[in-house]
Amino acid sequence: MLTAAALLHPSIRPGVVQPFRNQKCQIHIRENLDNADHLDAALIFGGDGTIHRYLPQLRQSRIPALMVPKGSGNDFAKALGIGNEGVALRAWKEFCSTGKNVREIDLGMVESSETETPFCCVVGAGLDSVANQQANRMPAWLRGSAGYLIAALQSLPAFRPVQFTVTAGMRDIRRAAFLLAVGNAHRYGRGMKIAPRAQLDDGLLDVCLVGAMSKIKLLACVPTVFFGAHLGIRQVEYFQAAEVSIDADRPVEMYADGDYACRTPVTIRLLPRALRVITPG
Repeated sequence: MLTAAALLHPSIRPGVVQPFRNQKCQIHIRENLDNADHLDAALIFGGDGTIHRYLPQLRQSRIPALMVPKGSGNDFAKALGIGNEGVALRAWKEFCSTGKNVREIDLGMVESSETETPFCCVVGAGLDSVANQQANRMPAWLRGSAGYLIAALQSLPAFRPVQFTVTAGMRDIRRAAFLLAVGNAHRYGRGMKIAPRAQLDDGLLDVCLVGAMSKIKLLACVPTVFFGAHLGIRQVEYFQAAEVSIDADRPVEMYADGDYACRTPVTIRLLPRALRVITPG
């Protein structure tokens, strides 16, 4: 019989685990993955922030993890093809029966002089960081609908572009920009496809730099991000790299998967196939 740990966001009641219990696996609700040698899998009930919290332990233990989308954004689960709890339950039943629907994907790592932070979706800076900071202070019901987008629109009038320096291989970019995003997954912010060409297992980070433009034009371009159509805008620069170094004309906060990570300067790199996830068959 398999043994699994269930990790729950603090606001989620233990009853959500019940549909996932079956005769082939014992599930124990836990606070972390300490002493995980005897575990065969982990179920994470929450959103991107909950998953982000356990990435160091998942990376170290190599335990296959199932993302059960119970958060405000659930962008990582959706990038894996898990659009709702029903899909997650079917994937879990298949894993318990065959164990074959496990996928190895890349994991991002943002490093500063003081810390290193793994991420599964996107690291952002500039207007993105300001919006994340504000959205994280919103009530859960508002954050779960359009919190990030509302926060970005509220922050835009007072925001002034950042002079970024971005280095990746032979590429050396110095330009003013509203936003810089580095993606392992293609989406964040509840469905914004900021890195539409990103794949979770291609060994590459996708870098999107939204250069300075009039704020009126930037507002008009916001809807295009939900379709990944912003790459056609002249001020948007997009490329792929295995490692990226970022600095700025002033200390800029970096947010990883919606949570504060560190300040510039940073190096962001990719850890190939460092995370094992349970996916729909």
